[in-house]
Amino acid sequence: MIKNSLFISLLLVFSVSCKEKPAETIDYSKENLEVTTSIYPEDITKVFEAHGGLDTWNTMKSLEFSMPTDGGLEITTTDLKDRYSLIEMPKHTIGYDGNQVWMTNKDTTSYKGNPKFYYNLMFYFYAMPFILADDGINYEKTESLVFEGKTYPGIKISYESGIGESPDDEYILYYNSATNQMAWLAYTVTYFTKEKVKEFHFIKYSEWQDVDGLLLPKTITWYNYENNQPTTKRNDVNFQNISLSTDRMDFRMFQMPDDAQQIQ
Repeated sequence: MIKNSLFISLLLVFSVSCKEKPAETIDYSKENLEVTTSIYPEDITKVFEAHGGLDTWNTMKSLEFSMPTDGGLEITTTDLKDRYSLIEMPKHTIGYDGNQVWMTNKDTTSYKGNPKFYYNLMFYFYAMPFILADDGINYEKTESLVFEGKTYPGIKISYESGIGESPDDEYILYYNSATNQMAWLAYTVTYFTKEKVKEFHFIKYSEWQDVDGLLLPKTITWYNYENNQPTTKRNDVNFQNISLSTDRMDFRMFQMPDDAQQIQ
């Protein structure tokens, strides 16, 4: 009986002790917690946000835009998820179905360019800055660009080995420090040499337009360059009839027709 009474007494003491010391609770609303919300460096994230944000861009599945050219209107349609591409020109059509680049001729006029180099070229320049959120990209700060007395901070972009047709290409995005909007793009071309080059070409992003909440190019301007600096204006490229959609295009429109030529 004594042993049982002692056991019961100890049990009561333990029970009361537990009640007197309730478990601590933390009000996390009053805590300063560091939460990382972006996998991208802060400077490029600010640029994405200034153009409508990656969350909005990532909801889009199809993009179409037109460019007036000397020969007529050039219409580019791109599947934003798999990057299937269709470029309809007055005398030629170039397509990419995920495996092969193909081309059809609408008359006997020869195509003077390189279809495999061109099939996604203007899309790449047009989808700035969001295209620079692709997988396999490295970011680093670089020297600012000073042009006509104004300073533009720079972000250098390079690619992991094996990414894309030209993983040795390099880009520098220069942005307006007041608005965080993209202002310039410097880029190298290694497609033809397959070797790293030090010569940068320059595009000024002259005008922007709001398309479904995203700030996309209206006009871009190529500049002449010297010693890796832009010098004088060369030519403008204008974009019109812009269409973004959260729906995907029918894949059949990107498939190679029977009368098309596969580009090696």
